[in-house]
Amino acid sequence: MKNSRIERLRKQFDAYYIDALLVTNDKNIFYLTGFPLMAGDGALLVTKDKAVMVTDDRYATALQDFDSDEVVGVITRDYYGAVNKLCAGMKIDVMGFENTVSFEVYDILNDLMEADIVPCAGMVESLRTVKDPTEIAALRKAADLQSAGYQHLLAIVHPGMSERQVAVELDYWMKNHGAQKASFDTIVASGENSAKPHATVTDRRLQAGDMVTVDFGYYVDGYTADMTRTFAIGEPGEQMRQVYQLVNQARQKVIAAAKPGIHGDLLDRAGRSLINDAGYEKEFQHGMGHGIGLSIHELPLSYGPGRGDVVIDSNQVITVEPGIYVPSVGGVRIEDDLLITKDGAQRLTTADTDLVIIDAK
Repeated sequence: MKNSRIERLRKQFDAYYIDALLVTNDKNIFYLTGFPLMAGDGALLVTKDKAVMVTDDRYATALQDFDSDEVVGVITRDYYGAVNKLCAGMKIDVMGFENTVSFEVYDILNDLMEADIVPCAGMVESLRTVKDPTEIAALRKAADLQSAGYQHLLAIVHPGMSERQVAVELDYWMKNHGAQKASFDTIVASGENSAKPHATVTDRRLQAGDMVTVDFGYYVDGYTADMTRTFAIGEPGEQMRQVYQLVNQARQKVIAAAKPGIHGDLLDRAGRSLINDAGYEKEFQHGMGHGIGLSIHELPLSYGPGRGDVVIDSNQVITVEPGIYVPSVGGVRIEDDLLITKDGAQRLTTADTDLVIIDAK
């Protein structure tokens, strides 16, 4: 157990001057224990020699069936009162808590806890950024399903479908083939809507000349992929063809440059410089990518201009998602998930990135 995730978390305690950490983020609890506690339904108290799951009787049976040598359970409706009693009984002088808790939870802890409490930032998230083989396998499985889902979408999409219908068809196929749920609201943006990087699905119908961007993420075995592809309905015109090729080349440049040790601003520059040199600097308004895993955005939360503080590491899984968005005309974004290895980057999302033109008839 010395190499367990909980044990690796404990090794950070001295640097934070804490005797225990209260984990309330459900994704972090799942990462540390494998127990699927819903958000707000309890907490995990990790001390230097114990790990205690504090939750209520809705989880009593699940905890009885939970096979763990590291974690014990306490059933109560008074989560934080129980945490205070546990800390008092174990003589915890300083308890850290995740700085992402709501003010309501902080207020409760501040009133109840006899131990000193201190906010701690990113202790579990920093562990999550580097994936182990089990996590990589889950992310690869999720990416494979998304690639297959996109191929299905290309086979059925046609002019006259609304953006909403496209999103519903994709959602049905993904869930019917093993996805647990979407990790964010699917983006289907057509025509002038595709010029909005974070467009919301509308009832606009696909028509000849449209560029259509589909950005989606789905959980498989608890881990989410994140993929974007852009296709055309009929002939998109010379400008959009050129924009598509430019975005695709920028994506390829980033993939070629991705390796352990590269700083986020330099990795971004590998693709962004191509877009800037072509005169589209103002039409690319977001970062080049971010980390994924148990959450759709996790460390590194973003890499882009000015992010020299971000250093890419082996066994991270990050996205690369350059885009160009021409107001009132249309946009293109192409996004892949990359596994960083000592030899460079492996694409996990394998769906073709050549421009697909759907028959407009």
